[in-house]
Amino acid sequence: MNFLEQVQIVAENLVGKVNGFLWDFALLILLCGTGIYFTFRLKFIQVTKFKESFQQTFGQIKLKGAKADASGMSSFQSLATAVAAQVGTGNLAGAATAMIAGGPGAIFWMWVSAFFGMATIFAEATLAQKHKTTRDGHVIGGPAYYIQAAFKGRFGKILAAVFSVLIVFALGFMGNMVQSNSIGDAFHNAFGISPLIVGILVAVAAAFIFLGGVKRIASVTEKIVPIMALLYIVGSLIIVFANITNLPEAFRQIFVGAFHPQAVAGGVIGITIQKSIRFGVARGLFSNEAGMGSTPHAHAIAKVKHPCEQGVVAMMGVFIDTFIILTLTALVILTTGVLDQGYAGLLEGVALTQAGFVAQFGQFGNVFIAICMLFFAFSTIIGWYFFGEANIKYLFGKKAVKFYAALVVGFVVLGSCLKVKLVWDLADCFNGLMVIPNLLALLVLSGSVVKLLKDFDSSRKETSPLE
Repeated sequence: MNFLEQVQIVAENLVGKVNGFLWDFALLILLCGTGIYFTFRLKFIQVTKFKESFQQTFGQIKLKGAKADASGMSSFQSLATAVAAQVGTGNLAGAATAMIAGGPGAIFWMWVSAFFGMATIFAEATLAQKHKTTRDGHVIGGPAYYIQAAFKGRFGKILAAVFSVLIVFALGFMGNMVQSNSIGDAFHNAFGISPLIVGILVAVAAAFIFLGGVKRIASVTEKIVPIMALLYIVGSLIIVFANITNLPEAFRQIFVGAFHPQAVAGGVIGITIQKSIRFGVARGLFSNEAGMGSTPHAHAIAKVKHPCEQGVVAMMGVFIDTFIILTLTALVILTTGVLDQGYAGLLEGVALTQAGFVAQFGQFGNVFIAICMLFFAFSTIIGWYFFGEANIKYLFGKKAVKFYAALVVGFVVLGSCLKVKLVWDLADCFNGLMVIPNLLALLVLSGSVVKLLKDFDSSRKETSPLE
């Protein structure tokens, strides 16, 4: 065993203990509790405004919209940037790792957390809009700004700074390592290419977009997101329909496994209800990011007339991510019967998802997932870089952006070479830590969200007769 392997083992043990506390107890209560709280305070907004969210989102889809500038992005460009970050390895690799560790029932708990998360993300996007500001001639916003609004004085500034540091590490560094790790793994499985070479190529392409600033980021995401989502959805549906007779059993495993994992996990030792919930919520958060405090950076700079307009649009990002794309991944794995290979330790991460596509498409399945992973993970790298950049500007100003971009490029290369488990564990750890200050601020400002929603509804009632 070489020195690097020893360091990784020590790191895995340490990070595992931190994650055990965060994800087995603290964040399950905080995340689900906050989502439930906002669901009731906003009178089930994810249901009452679902139709409006759907219409606002899909009515705006354009491959070439208005140009982004210093005053912000269009509403759709902001959503596309948010979805670019949301739809990533959590949908392909994350669903697989969740089911290996927590059984098929983990998917049910992903759905539950996503349903309540839609209310949480409405609050995040609305507050990000309300508290956005202009700095160095550019519109900017995010949790750091509404954290300071929630907690006045020195404490608010410290908590906002802590959040900013955590998100830079969680997404800009560790999170993007996860993305490049999954791209490298997928291309190695499909083409036998060295993950390091893939990591270098991805890093070079990412650097080109980073240097183009918000204009180039908006331009890329509004094009790549609709195309990549449609490509993956069509491919997944072909497999699900080809194995339609296995679909009832797949749903049985999800629902029964949520409350009685051993009944559907083939006697796999260690899979319990607690693990099903833990990995379902953890991978659900990593996938849709509701409550994490990441996507508000994109929603903050949308050009809308009322803060709640973007809040309504933001909810559809969670729905697309979890209820459509992540669910299709789970159904591909379950209907093709490849999950047992994960239980046996033969496959992990994106390799298990690839196995489901290979079972249907042969070797082309490897190629298909490698291409999808490139689109998904690369778009996430762009989105997460943007979120981290907003906080670098908050902490140090515009002068530090180029240095931050160089570091992110380096972490993208490094991530392509590391072990899957350590990379995911590090991402879980930093994700969990950054959630805490964000949720505290959301809860303190919940009254403000309710008032904004009432104002939004009343203003539309007043103007509707004239429209």
